[in-house]
Amino acid sequence: MRIDTFRMERMQALYEYQVEYNLSESGVWPLTVAEVLDGRDLAEFAGQQLYYPEAEGSDVLRERIATWYPDASAGNVTVATGGSEVNHLTLWTLLDRSRGDRLAFMLPNYLQGWGLGRHYGAGTDTFRLRVGGDEGGRRWALDVDELRAAVTKRTRAVLVTNPNNPTGAVLTEDEMDAVVDAAQRVGAWVVADEIYRGAELQGDGESASTPTFWGRYDKVVVTSGLSKAFGLPGLRIGWAVAPPRLIGKLWRRHDYTSLSPAFLSERLARIVMAPARREAVLARTRRILRENLPRLESWIAEQEGLLTHVRPVAGAIATIRYALPIGSIALADRIRREQSVLIVPGKQFGLGRYFRVGFGYEIDHTLKGLARVEETLRQLARG
Repeated sequence: MRIDTFRMERMQALYEYQVEYNLSESGVWPLTVAEVLDGRDLAEFAGQQLYYPEAEGSDVLRERIATWYPDASAGNVTVATGGSEVNHLTLWTLLDRSRGDRLAFMLPNYLQGWGLGRHYGAGTDTFRLRVGGDEGGRRWALDVDELRAAVTKRTRAVLVTNPNNPTGAVLTEDEMDAVVDAAQRVGAWVVADEIYRGAELQGDGESASTPTFWGRYDKVVVTSGLSKAFGLPGLRIGWAVAPPRLIGKLWRRHDYTSLSPAFLSERLARIVMAPARREAVLARTRRILRENLPRLESWIAEQEGLLTHVRPVAGAIATIRYALPIGSIALADRIRREQSVLIVPGKQFGLGRYFRVGFGYEIDHTLKGLARVEETLRQLARG
């Protein structure tokens, strides 16, 4: 079967280590192994024998993950190699082209699901977040009418990313209810990619976390992992939270892919997902984001109307609109070639004249890269 090239991931794979300034990162500055161990004996950890780990994650890790979701238990959790593998396993499990299954998919978004809906299913139908409100309260809001039109009797799953990538938007309670209502009307599953949950710009403690879709409907799959909000992309730990019967189906397919998470990653994830430690790690993430975002926003404001943005509610990414007569792919390519800076073009999320930059890494370094971006933008503005 044909599968679309995942253009954003291919671009990052080709160039993220070739440029001087990689502004395509979408998480926060990663923790070190010593920071994860948090005073535990590093030598003792290094002395562990590298057995095969438990195939779907240890009972300890799955129980600790479950504590982040109301009324979930270890039986509702399976662990795989990163959030991307979990999303893949989920859509592979739910969609069947021979039945004519279709995926309803939120845009803008990380387009993995869009491609997999076209590969495993009969096609992908889209609905959008759109910028609404006045200057004092602009936000990316769900187009509920478009959602309802996209969800038909052939829809097998409705996929949302909440908090959203690339906008940093968070659905309201009414919007979450609309997603559930649309899926429930046709008996479809809700697949909620919540990998940015925990990286909010407001609030403190466990109550600050974005509300989860888990528990709102009996056909919900939540996918997540340690790459974004937790600042641990190198561990490649992801998980699904779902009804036990579906967990068994995901595991059956996992046997044909990576088989299990990596042993050391699984053991480090146990430490991070202990509830008190989890909240400490997320507090670090929120501190980084709250310190860095105002400096990015100051740079945007200095561009004198050339750039505009809607403030993200969560996540380490900002989606910036530009007022120039050039497509986003061409703009990103030019900036990479001329300035050795990697940004992500809006087209790779289903947007028009936008680009995405990360602000979760060392902010002075980020601003030096943005100064180079500004140089190309000014050249284009002058014609």
